[in-house]
Amino acid sequence: MNAPTAALVAPRPERLRLVGQRRQILSSMHQRLMLGMLVYAGVIAVIVARILYLAAFGDHAGRQQGVSLLVPERGDIIDRDGHPLARTIDAWSVGLHPGKVIGDKLELAQRLAKLMPERDAATYLAMLRSGKSFFYLRRRASPAVVEAVNAIGEPGIALEREPDRLYPQTSLAAHVIGYTDVDGHGVAGMERAFDDALSNPETRAEPIQLSVSSRIQQALEHELMEAMGKFSAVGAAGIVMDIHSSEILAMTSLPQVNPNAAGEGSPEARFNRATLGVYELGSTYKPFTVAMAMDSGIIESMGKMYNCPAGLSVGRFTITDTHPFNRACSVAEIMQESSNIGTAQIAAEVGAARQKAFLDKMGFLSPIAVELKERGRTLTPGSNWGQLATMTVGYGHGIAVTPLHLASGYATLFNGGIYRPATLLKHGPGTPVAKGHRVFTADTSYKMRALLRLVVTHGTGRKADAPGYRVGGKTGSAEKYHNRSLLVTTFAGVFPMDDPRYVIVVMLDEPKGIAETHGFRTAGWNVAPVVSKTVSRIAPMLGVTPDKQREPDLGEVLPFIQQKAN
Repeated sequence: MNAPTAALVAPRPERLRLVGQRRQILSSMHQRLMLGMLVYAGVIAVIVARILYLAAFGDHAGRQQGVSLLVPERGDIIDRDGHPLARTIDAWSVGLHPGKVIGDKLELAQRLAKLMPERDAATYLAMLRSGKSFFYLRRRASPAVVEAVNAIGEPGIALEREPDRLYPQTSLAAHVIGYTDVDGHGVAGMERAFDDALSNPETRAEPIQLSVSSRIQQALEHELMEAMGKFSAVGAAGIVMDIHSSEILAMTSLPQVNPNAAGEGSPEARFNRATLGVYELGSTYKPFTVAMAMDSGIIESMGKMYNCPAGLSVGRFTITDTHPFNRACSVAEIMQESSNIGTAQIAAEVGAARQKAFLDKMGFLSPIAVELKERGRTLTPGSNWGQLATMTVGYGHGIAVTPLHLASGYATLFNGGIYRPATLLKHGPGTPVAKGHRVFTADTSYKMRALLRLVVTHGTGRKADAPGYRVGGKTGSAEKYHNRSLLVTTFAGVFPMDDPRYVIVVMLDEPKGIAETHGFRTAGWNVAPVVSKTVSRIAPMLGVTPDKQREPDLGEVLPFIQQKAN
């Protein structure tokens, strides 16, 4: 092989020089690449730093921080079985930056007025021209509104997330649960009563568990709503209570309000008739009067007789009966036929001092003891509490209390005579059953069972009977103070009466007579059937077994009942 010529092979020094140049070029390129990467990383760092700064201190973060301060995260509210009644979810707010609007302001104002008609176009236009930096147009906006506003494509409109309070059962137990305002603060019901606990980061992790059962609540509301419509009543209220623990298992006020849109409800719908409304509850008071007389030693037998004429004159007033006896009548008959005349005489024997003392021990002279802030003030005869007032209070007139007062009173009378304050919290380790205090003797409590069972089996409360569940109770029909032509009708009952466990109170406000009731509008015709239907539905849920063979001992009362004279 011939060796390469000298012209084709560079001298050795020249080859070394070329290799050195090559290395120098690669090193220079590497340095430039590294410098470019550093510049790129620096630009990225600046962008990230700017984003973090805006997130922490920018206008958007400020507004979002403001929303978080105004709308605190809240704990859940659940029923006694753990079903959610109130919880917090994410929602949208719609805001406006007038200075960032780039489109036609008049056209934008008109479009906003169509999408959010709570303001007119002129108001939106004034906001757009105001020179202010920011407005909230709507808080807790629906997804449909958010989508429509976003479709406008205007940079000056801001859409942001914020917490929202959701009531998944809608209007169920709304007056118990309550609702929050737009800033997330409780303004009614348990939301208001436990606002601090629900908002406190240290306590909100544990939900507030109510004593209310959604199943019992639904049954009570359904039957009352049906009766309210049937008798064209303006309102209604109902309560179911455990007589031994005083836990409220259901409590409703009608008309209903939807807490998801509480601001759209009328003042009438937001008013809680069960705890805030006070009413003369009529003859439902009569069992208390008899029990007072028994505890005072005035009545020793249900056969004690009283004169029951067609009318009883007291000063310039005359007390009358719906079902007059026109003869002497026994205590058993007085209760059976709901005699005002007989009860008034019993109350007179008890006297004003003892009557007031008993009512005070039952909590009737004070606002009802319950967790809610919506509590009505009892109306009493005051300084005019003389003989006439004592007699009329004895049969439920001249004193106005809430339906929850009445339920609490019946629980006291039939649980062995012990008063315990009503509660909307489920009893457990944190909320034990209150010790309470004695109002009536256990013997009086026991003897009253037969008397009120008699009212349902033989008296004015026949339509309240629920076969097998041994309902006992008392009807009450009272004229409204401001218009004596209007009635409030009530039934207060207990079941099963042979071993009392639950109180049920239902009330209709201004019911009307209908053809089915032959024009009658008293409690025996309109609220007593509500009790029958409701008890038949809820008793199995409460573990009460129907038994037509069991009854309280009516031997205490049946021998003292006569056939009414014609």
